[in-house]
Amino acid sequence: MSTNEKSAHFDTVNLHSDRSDKPEHGSLHKAVHTSIAFEYEDARDLAAVFQGKKNGYNYGRQQNPTVNALQNRITRMEGGHSTVAFATGMAAIGSILFSLLRQGDHVIASAFLFGNTNSLFNTFTNFGVEVSFVDATDCTAVKAALRPETRLVFVETIANPVTQIADLQGIGTLCQQHNLIFVVDNTITTPWLFSPRTVGATFIVNSLSKYFGGHGDALGGAVTDTGLYDWKDYPHLYDNYKTGPSSTWGMTQLKKKGLRDFGATLAPEAAHTLALGSETISLRVERACNNALTLARFFEAHPRVRKVNYPGLESHAQHARAALLFGQFGGLMSIELEEEIDCFDFLNRLQFVVSSSNLGDTRTLAIPVAHTIFFEMGAARRASMGIPDSMIRLAVGIENIEDLLADFTQALA
Repeated sequence: MSTNEKSAHFDTVNLHSDRSDKPEHGSLHKAVHTSIAFEYEDARDLAAVFQGKKNGYNYGRQQNPTVNALQNRITRMEGGHSTVAFATGMAAIGSILFSLLRQGDHVIASAFLFGNTNSLFNTFTNFGVEVSFVDATDCTAVKAALRPETRLVFVETIANPVTQIADLQGIGTLCQQHNLIFVVDNTITTPWLFSPRTVGATFIVNSLSKYFGGHGDALGGAVTDTGLYDWKDYPHLYDNYKTGPSSTWGMTQLKKKGLRDFGATLAPEAAHTLALGSETISLRVERACNNALTLARFFEAHPRVRKVNYPGLESHAQHARAALLFGQFGGLMSIELEEEIDCFDFLNRLQFVVSSSNLGDTRTLAIPVAHTIFFEMGAARRASMGIPDSMIRLAVGIENIEDLLADFTQALA
C-alpha cells in the first residue's frame, strides 16, 4: 500500500488497514488463523518471543495474527499507540481494573454508567477497591471526590440510556493535573464521531459488539492505549514489565495480567467478522445519526411522548458540549411515554423496530429499560439516574427514515 496513511482520511485508512500490514498472498483481508500454537524451527526464537525480546506468536490465548490485525485497525482508528482486544467489552473494562488496581485504591466513575458496567464496579468493592459514583457532567463533582488513594477515573462519552454527556475536557485536564488514569468508554460515539485522545484519555474502551462490528453477529471488546500517560510513577506495576519506554508499561501489564492471566481472549473468527463489519462504520454511523436526529425531533413534537433524551436536540442539557466534541450526536436515544401508554403494548405494535437488547446494529432496536437492562439496580437507583418505568431506549439503525417514522406513528396512534 503506497498511500501515505498520515495524509489519508479516516475512511480510507480504515478500509485499507489490513493491506497496510501486508497479509499473506496479497489478500485484501487478513486471513482467519485458527491455530492456537505456533512452530519455531529454532527453539531460541521461541524463548525470545516469550521473553519479549523478539516479536512473534507464542500461544493463542495471548496472541493471534487475525486478532493482531484487528488490534492494528483499532489503533489506527483511535490514533493510539497500541490496542489489546478481548472477548467482550465487559472483559475489556474488567481487565483494566483487574490488572492495575489493588486493595485500598479508589476509583471515581460516572453515576450514569451502563447497568452491567455499574455492576462490575460494585463487584470490585468486595475486593477492597472503593468506588465513588459522581455526576460526570460536572468536573467539579469529580474534583470533589478526589482522595490521595484515587488511581483512576472512568466515564462514558454518552451515557446509556439517558444520554448525559460527561465533561470530557474538564475531567481530562483534572486527571493530567493529578496523574490519574483516565479511561473513556467510546462505544456510543465510536472513533468515527470522537477521539478521546484529544481530551487526554489514557485508555479508550470500545465494545466492538456494537457500532464497530455493526451487524449484531460477533462479540468483542478492546482497550486502546493513547500513549499519553507516563507510567514511571504508577505504584502497581511489576518490575519485569518495566521494559522499553515508560509510556508502554501499563499496556504491557494489561496484556500480561488482563489477557494472558485472566484469559478473556477474542476468538479469531470473531475478530475477522468484526474487522469486516468495521469497514463500513462511517457509512453506518452517519446514517444512524441522521435517522436518530430526525426521530428525536419527531418524538419531541409528538403529544404522546413526554420526554426525549437525545444530545442532538437543543433542549438537551449538554447539547452545546456534544456539538463541540462530537462529529454528530450518535444513534442512541431514549423516550418517556405518557402514562396512559403501556410500554409493552407500544413495543408490540412496532413492525420494523425490533424489541431486543444490544445497540449499534444495522436494525433499529428498542427495549423497556427499567424492566430489563436496569432492572437489577432497583427503583431507587434507577430514579437517581433519571430512568422511569415508561422509558424506552432506542438504538437507531440504518433503515429508510420514512419507514421508521411511519412505524412509530402507527404505534403511538
